[in-house]
Amino acid sequence: MQQLYDRIGQTYQPYRRPDLRIATALATALDNSASVLNVGAGTGSYEPIDREVVAAELSMTMIRQRDDTAAPVVQANSISLPFADNSFDAALAILTVHHWQDQFQGLTELSRVARDRVVVLTWDPAAAGFWLTDYFPEILAIDRVIFPGLNVFAKALGDIEVIELPIPCNCSDGFLGAYWQRPDAYLDAGIRSAISTFTRLKDIEASLQALANDLDSGVWEQRYGFLCQQKELDLGYRLVIAEL
Repeated sequence: MQQLYDRIGQTYQPYRRPDLRIATALATALDNSASVLNVGAGTGSYEPIDREVVAAELSMTMIRQRDDTAAPVVQANSISLPFADNSFDAALAILTVHHWQDQFQGLTELSRVARDRVVVLTWDPAAAGFWLTDYFPEILAIDRVIFPGLNVFAKALGDIEVIELPIPCNCSDGFLGAYWQRPDAYLDAGIRSAISTFTRLKDIEASLQALANDLDSGVWEQRYGFLCQQKELDLGYRLVIAEL
């Protein structure tokens, strides 16, 4: 994971800007937690500013891109967090668990350092449905392997609440599903460089050309134009909340 984010982290910040609607959902999930540990914190997206936050991040490339006003950060691996039991009211992990070398152990660590709750933003392989995989079918195969199923969360955290998180059509955070209504964005190499899944794909030129051709010819519009009438879409992103 460190090597992956040392690589994609070089272009991460310009394309991965927090979306206010997602931030609001995360703040609601954190409830009244006064202290939060953000694990796999990256550049600090979605870290709340109205409560005490400490960040844990493995990649120095990501750490160096954190703003001077961001929460204090510790370089640490999710499977062995350098904090005592019950050190924080809540532990937070945002689109990061799928990169952990031992997901169950990492989730167990979240519950160990948190007193009251664990909040994780993830993707549910069982709820997937995205036109992009028609052009890049390998994406679904890769993500279904690396993303933990909800059973893994339940096994590590106990009783969990799972909340659907639809993605707005103009989402400002450039993760994989953010551009579902802006298909031409996926032709941009800069945008793809900040999406970890694309770094795992090989020989994508034919797929990119197929998408470009369908956009130019109107085929994409014929197949998926109905999506342009929607303001948000369920792509399988989920908030997992465990009260401890």
